[in-house]
Amino acid sequence: MPMSARDVFHEVVKIALQKDGWQITHDPLLFNVDGVKMSIDLAAE
Repeated sequence: MPMSARDVFHEVVKIALQKDGWQITHDPLLFNVDGVKMSIDLAAE
């Protein structure tokens, strides 16, 4: 699956989330819905 280019804020947001206590669980989160492949930049909890 082709990935979109990450924007300049991706790493900044990721680091800020981690500093705030979030755990990055997927970078990116890939999933399939009814045969359509999709992705989300980050998944965190």
